Amino acid sequence: MIRPLALVMALFAMPVAAQQATNADGGEIRILDKTTGVVSDLALLAGETKRLGLLEITMEECRFPSGNPSGDAYVLLTIFYRGLPDPAFRGWMIASAPAINAMDHPRYDVWALRCNTS
Repeated sequence: MIRPLALVMALFAMPVAAQQATNADGGEIRILDKTTGVVSDLALLAGETKRLGLLEITMEECRFPSGNPSGDAYVLLTIFYRGLPDPAFRGWMIASAPAINAMDHPRYDVWALRCNTS
């Protein structure tokens, strides 16, 4: 008799095929200013930098699953706060799971929305 826990563990132990990704021309992110309660959406091209409030945001890349442009967005961001020399955030954000790699900041929340493919 196979135990349910053993079956679940066996399924997780199987190798998962790597998903192919395609780079988009740019993407969209959402910024919440927790002090004022203002929510803003910002569209950026890959490699572009824009300022919003006290943030300077650069979108390095936006990727999506190949063959599924409306699929999950993976966005590489560098975010500076008030011109400080060290970034407040540098890394990948995933649209479907913003808590996995969130920007830990007392004033701002930033998360990925989607890639722009056209």
